[in-house]
Amino acid sequence: MTGFEIRNEDYADRVRGSFASQGFMAALGARLTRVAPGSVEIQVPFNKELTQQHGFFHGGVIGAIADTAGGYASYTLMGGSDSVLTIEYKLNFMAPADGATLISRGRVLRPGRRVTVCQSDVFVVRDGAEKLCATMLGTFMILPNMADEPAAQG
Repeated sequence: MTGFEIRNEDYADRVRGSFASQGFMAALGARLTRVAPGSVEIQVPFNKELTQQHGFFHGGVIGAIADTAGGYASYTLMGGSDSVLTIEYKLNFMAPADGATLISRGRVLRPGRRVTVCQSDVFVVRDGAEKLCATMLGTFMILPNMADEPAAQG
């Protein structure tokens, strides 16, 4: 889908800044590699610490980057004072994530005033070829006038 309404001209900088503040994405070694209206791409290089017992990327890593790519895809279409939160997602695994890099491409299927529906496809790259290993369908909530910074802990 193209022709999305851009509600904040600084959407790309906001997405990059918000992504950079996520400690979990940093712990995974995840990089935000593309930001466009209604779509985002995230990559994670192979690291033995991110594997399950067979040496494949762990499903939790796949779910995390699928969710994050969908959330930030929806965030690209939000207003400058809005934030985003996942309501729910369903993840289908289709093949073992056996390779050198994971790539999640999130895209908005339907933007809304209160919720946005997105899809993220997750590919594993092995010997230079991409293979679809999972797909996610998620619903994301718009949080009007909510800062991205965490609330003070006390």
